[in-house]
Amino acid sequence: MRPRHIALAVLVAALWGVNFVVIELGLDHFPPLLFSALRFLAAAVPAIFLLGRPSVAWKWVVGVGLVLGVGKFGLLFIGMDQGMPAGLSSLVLQIQAVFTALFAALALSERPGRIRVAGMTVALAGIAVAAVDEGAGGPILAFVLVVGAAACWGVSNVFTRRAAPQDALTFMVWVSAVPVLPLLVLSLLFEGPDRDAEALAALDWSGVGIILFVAWVSTVFGFGAWGFLLRQYPASSVAPFTLLVPVFGMSSAALVLGEDVSPLRWCAAALLVGGVALTSGVGLRTAPPRPEPDAGATAATAGAAVAVAGSATASGPRAAAGARVRRPADPAAPPPPGASASRTPSTPRCPDPSRPGTPPAAAPRSRAAAE
Repeated sequence: MRPRHIALAVLVAALWGVNFVVIELGLDHFPPLLFSALRFLAAAVPAIFLLGRPSVAWKWVVGVGLVLGVGKFGLLFIGMDQGMPAGLSSLVLQIQAVFTALFAALALSERPGRIRVAGMTVALAGIAVAAVDEGAGGPILAFVLVVGAAACWGVSNVFTRRAAPQDALTFMVWVSAVPVLPLLVLSLLFEGPDRDAEALAALDWSGVGIILFVAWVSTVFGFGAWGFLLRQYPASSVAPFTLLVPVFGMSSAALVLGEDVSPLRWCAAALLVGGVALTSGVGLRTAPPRPEPDAGATAATAGAAVAVAGSATASGPRAAAGARVRRPADPAAPPPPGASASRTPSTPRCPDPSRPGTPPAAAPRSRAAAE
């Protein structure tokens, strides 16, 4: 990767890590479901009117919008609102790589190899260590909600892979429009219209800046830049940069929010990041799949085989057997020293068309057969 593209990948990872701190600050202004709805509303409008329609079926846009917008971000925002720390959330959410591999094996028949299975085991061990650490000092229900958000992210990754959008930015903008109405309805049902109205009435410039950051900077710019990198380089070169997200998330949470990072949490981070690296195939060399020939290629191959068979029949048994055929010597060239006239190459051994019934000349025997 070019240095400027490496810097762009690191910048996106840093923005996605800092985004968890911004979400934590935004939860002081808005209820979690309303906050998520406003985030997707700002990400979709006005960009949805400036971009064309997505190049995928609408069922994938709706499916990813519901699972990613309502499922993942709804559970994540509720979990963080219930007490899940921002830094730990950025770390635990990376277990989505394990869920993605599991769901891809079930839905897409992508069987993980031994190294990836080992990576899943290590990552799950990291989640267990993080759960023990969080269970000792924080609400375990909030931890479970963030794990559920990671599972929804894994489902949306499988849906996105099935959809295979050509333009990641356009796809993400249209996906952002899907969860707005469901999140608003859920917010009215569970958070109450009075709480939503109070949050909107108290909206100030800091709240607007938070919404714009999580919508335009983290979502539109982040996914747009990520899609640009994926169009320029293989996914195996770009994906490892996501491992920097929890590094920036935990660091920024410690600096801005004063979150304490215990030794047990550092151990969980090491296990989880290492396991996700193995699960994602970082450092593994995989041979590209051999493309299956189409009908035209099959016909061309068959035609070439017929041509080779015809030339072998015309050249005699030795050519058909794959032996190297000697080129006839130039008649004007003198014979090599010590060579007799009987060893001079003869004319091609084929039937004389002017003399019917003339049998073809016998092929010369090998030296081993002559001896």
